[in-house]
Amino acid sequence: MNDPTSFHLPAIDATADASLQARLQHKIDHKTKPQGALGRLEGLALQLGLVQRSESPVLRQPQMVVFAADHGIAAEGVSAYPQAVTVQMVGNMLAGGAAINVFARQHGFDLLVVDAGVAAELPAHPRLQARKMAPGTRNSCREAAMTRAEAQAALSAGMQVVAALPGNVVAFGEMGIANTSAAALLLSRLAGVGIEAAAGRGTGLDNAQLLHKQSVLARTLLRHPATEPLDVVGELAALGGFEIAMMAGAMLQAASERRLVLVDGFIAGAAALVARALAPNVRDYLVFCHLSAENGHRLLLSHLQARPLLELDLRLGEGTGALLAWPLVQSAAGFLNEMASFESAGVSEK
Repeated sequence: MNDPTSFHLPAIDATADASLQARLQHKIDHKTKPQGALGRLEGLALQLGLVQRSESPVLRQPQMVVFAADHGIAAEGVSAYPQAVTVQMVGNMLAGGAAINVFARQHGFDLLVVDAGVAAELPAHPRLQARKMAPGTRNSCREAAMTRAEAQAALSAGMQVVAALPGNVVAFGEMGIANTSAAALLLSRLAGVGIEAAAGRGTGLDNAQLLHKQSVLARTLLRHPATEPLDVVGELAALGGFEIAMMAGAMLQAASERRLVLVDGFIAGAAALVARALAPNVRDYLVFCHLSAENGHRLLLSHLQARPLLELDLRLGEGTGALLAWPLVQSAAGFLNEMASFESAGVSEK
């Protein structure tokens, strides 16, 4: 069974508040527009108000955190790229040259890269936080990816990362060769999705490579039989990755502090799956930013009953989809706070 007390699962309140929701909905409905005319932006504005317990939510000091780690299952040939790319791309992020750097600068996000378990020593850098659990997980096709203690420590580390950050909005991304395999394994186990549907092409596998990946992941699931009742931390330890575990902990902490959480693509979605399984109320704080091109992402979102804001066929990770959706979040807060009402503008209602 779950043992969240060993890593001090934070208290997370549901955002439901019938009185506040009614006031927010009244405010939204009486802006100078037909009711519902701003579509899903109206639901997003409502979510913002409920998260912040305010009829006039304010977005402050948005943070972008990228968790990076390697995966032992890469040794099975499940990725089109070698494991060395993880540390190379982390270096690119620290140098300011990755896509996430471009979008963070564009949208005014502070960017932090967390070494959750990269299989190389990284030199100190002002933008890097060292929280390495180990130089990559073990090969989950042959043994548990991490021990239970490591999984709990990674969850706790993610909580600590967020607890030290300013602001009330945080976006999460990741970097790690073979992490789509770990995400697919967690999707399959936690949501009951067949591995053929859960596992996609990742960084660009051809048909033969995709079949090989699916075969490896099917063997991995057989090696680690499901428990009854489902042991979420145990499944995370057996099948997951250090960056996924830290991201799940980070989401839990952010929700406990009533921060809005911008969820990126498939890997971040897998972390959200873990976080929700540990604390269902976390779901209220999550904004699912886009539907990626990865096979299992649509199924993951469906399981979480989430409608993503964008569909751009992205498959980069890093948190790029979360930041591309940021202007929509800003617009939701903007119209709620600044748009005139029928009464204040002297416009006749229907």
